[in-house]
Amino acid sequence: MRVLAAMSGGVDSSVAAALALEQGHDVVGVTLKLWDNPSEGGCCSVAEIDDARRVAQQLGIDHWVFGFTDEFEARVVTPYAEAHAAGRTPNPCIECNRHLKFGKLLARAHQLGFDAVATGHHARIRDGRLLRGADRAKDQSYVLYVLGQEELRRSLFPVGELTKAQVRDKARALGLRTAEKTDSQ
Repeated sequence: MRVLAAMSGGVDSSVAAALALEQGHDVVGVTLKLWDNPSEGGCCSVAEIDDARRVAQQLGIDHWVFGFTDEFEARVVTPYAEAHAAGRTPNPCIECNRHLKFGKLLARAHQLGFDAVATGHHARIRDGRLLRGADRAKDQSYVLYVLGQEELRRSLFPVGELTKAQVRDKARALGLRTAEKTDSQ
């Protein structure tokens, strides 16, 4: 199976790409550029993109960067800011997953001939159902509840069966540069 592995530059997505390779998939890594000026640290920064690229090199896979800045602004940032200003407490990760990772990225993967997208989410899929990740403390199924059957059918969550400690152990065993990175929030 041809798999596009979403690589954020963190340990979970790095290990997800490695596990997809170990499972025999033909894997290409991809990082989403979501900000026009990603020079500062944190999510989607130049440093994160560079870490993802270097992990892809360590794994011996190609690494691409897709620019989704306009979509991110329109589908995640603006609605978040408007909701927050109205006194609500939105979760931008849900909308990013809905519209970008499992919307735009899945569509792009299909256009490019990929069968699935692998991510580092701590969640599992069994019998077409979304389940909590094995590590209850790191479970991310709650930000994926918006996925339908088509998205689930074309998604892989390789680290979903592992605890965070096991993910870090695997990263260390592979010598991945992201093994000791702090968790993003």
